[in-house]
Amino acid sequence: MAEAAAPAGAAPIRSPAAPAHAEPNASATDWIAVAAGALGALMATLDISITNSALPQIQGSVGATGTEGTWISTGYLMSEIVMIPLAAWLTRVFGLRNFLVGNAALFTLFSVLCGLSGSLPMLILARIGQGFTGGAMIPTAQTIIRTRLPRHQLPVGMTLFGLIVLLGPLLGPVLGGWLTENASWHWCFFINVPVCGALLALLLLGLPSERTHLDQFIRADWLGIVGLAVGLSTLTVVLEEGQRERWFESPLIVTLSLISAAGMIMIALSQRYAAKPILRLKLMRNIHYASVIVIVFTVGAGLYCISYLVPQFLALIAGYNAQQSGAIMLLAGVPAFLMMPILPRLITRVDLRVMVILGLLAFAASCLLDISLTAQSVGHDFIGSQLLRGVGQMLCMMPLNQASMATVTREESGDAAGIYNMARNLGGSVGLAVIGTFIDRRNSLHVERLSETLDANSTTLQERLAASAASHFAQVGDFAHAQLQAIKELVLTIHQQASVMTFSETFYVLAIALLLCIPLALTLKAPKPPAPGAAPVQNDAH
Repeated sequence: MAEAAAPAGAAPIRSPAAPAHAEPNASATDWIAVAAGALGALMATLDISITNSALPQIQGSVGATGTEGTWISTGYLMSEIVMIPLAAWLTRVFGLRNFLVGNAALFTLFSVLCGLSGSLPMLILARIGQGFTGGAMIPTAQTIIRTRLPRHQLPVGMTLFGLIVLLGPLLGPVLGGWLTENASWHWCFFINVPVCGALLALLLLGLPSERTHLDQFIRADWLGIVGLAVGLSTLTVVLEEGQRERWFESPLIVTLSLISAAGMIMIALSQRYAAKPILRLKLMRNIHYASVIVIVFTVGAGLYCISYLVPQFLALIAGYNAQQSGAIMLLAGVPAFLMMPILPRLITRVDLRVMVILGLLAFAASCLLDISLTAQSVGHDFIGSQLLRGVGQMLCMMPLNQASMATVTREESGDAAGIYNMARNLGGSVGLAVIGTFIDRRNSLHVERLSETLDANSTTLQERLAASAASHFAQVGDFAHAQLQAIKELVLTIHQQASVMTFSETFYVLAIALLLCIPLALTLKAPKPPAPGAAPVQNDAH
């Protein structure tokens, strides 16, 4: 017989004699588990950015300044990045279903606390809890797909996961802005309650019950765990707040950087002395896997930086509000939906290296399309670049998901997924910190150089100031005030032109960074189909 009896709810155990092509499709229970993982990952990625559009209203409600309000997003991202690499270990300790059910319940609780918050400290603490529990749902979704689907259906699952990773950050600001405008900012968090209810039902139906292994909790790599928590959390804060605090001119940034360095040293020591390091960095010795991590780090930086740059340009230069900017950002999701039916077939028939290279080229080309923007550019000028960007992102992320799992054993898939997702999010934090500094310094340089080109004796300049002053004088009847307004307009024009030049340079730098990853794409490893007569790996969940 090709199959042996299996416990209820578990995948059938297949005989080693069964040919590879006879490996059965995933059961309904398997797909319910995949749907649960996908829904959890969507919630976690959505909540990274759902507060971005609502920040002004939230800050006003809890009495926070603009700088303090950034911690509402930073707290979530900080705790999420810490949890992602811990998820594989905690899954082994508590069992996949117990772990995810507990996280979904706590995520619901923290979401409610966020919505009920009346003070900034309470909201930040609730967001940290929300990020910590939400962070567990991202790598475990990838693990469920890897362990519950047979090899010939993995491309479908990985395409679904990649689609979620791309759409979550895009949909977050749009959904958050709509809820804030039509209900209140509290619903940015309360909306998670019914979704979590559906998630809990899917988890209980799709995942088999497992016993806990608390002995692994006691014998864990606590040196690495503490180092990971301390090192990554403080590093995230340094990257998020460094530019606002003027980097190492700030005693806070210096202190946090030293703490982060101490955490990284603890992680390094754990690699040498721990029997089972919490962060299995030895996976990076595999050139194929290391290449995936470097590329996904860079693409992650590109995703987060574009999500920042385009809305900033539309707000500062074109005068768009959050909802209008969100509509432009969503254009990048259109190719994702259109390509969804064909991508699984492409992944199985086209060399992954070719797809990743084409994706990097398309992503880079979309950035180069935006270097010719002017002060008169508006939303429709981004249509072509956003659509091309969506194609590039899909062609990059889908094969990279596959390649990351193809380079490790099934037993290593949980740890590999943790490092993969941590690299993508950490790439976003590093990318935003780098372009924040780049924009600040280049903008100051362009303002200074444009100002130097102005000659007070220039006839053209004098005529422009006179015309502007006359226009304001006709409105207010005060000549001194009209002259001040004319000078103010000139200064604003200089700053606007400097900003446009800086945005163009930033898009150019992103394109170069993406193009530099192309040589690494040549080292990627495609998944191999199982050999005829080989035993398919069982679909156990851990």
